Amino acid sequence: EYMEKMRKFAYEHGFVESIFGRRLYTPDVKAKNFARRAAAERAAINAPIQGSAADVMKIAMIDIDSWLRKCDFKIAMVMQVHDELVFEVDEKHVDFATTEIKNRMEKAVELEVPVVVDVGMGNNWGEAH
Repeated sequence: EYMEKMRKFAYEHGFVESIFGRRLYTPDVKAKNFARRAAAERAAINAPIQGSAADVMKIAMIDIDSWLRKCDFKIAMVMQVHDELVFEVDEKHVDFATTEIKNRMEKAVELEVPVVVDVGMGNNWGEAH
């Protein structure tokens, strides 16, 4: 049902949107070439989900960055990879930082479904997974 709704919306309007209104234009949903049309339809289905997830992540990152600038201890947001954030935290502040970051990520936006954040820790990215 969702997939057909997105295809139809893209065909009628020429774009799809994230939950925050960021648009992906999809002119090829009307293409005569099957491969181009199919690719545009897949993009129309995926973009609202992936784009919304990216929007939520950016909002969470802005909130966390604002919090970090006010912190009295050393913690660094090192990188973002798809749906995860990587931080460097002094060991004595790990519990506090983990709780605060998890809470801020889960509450970044109010959605109809809960946002659940899993936390991994380690001395390197591999250990954290």
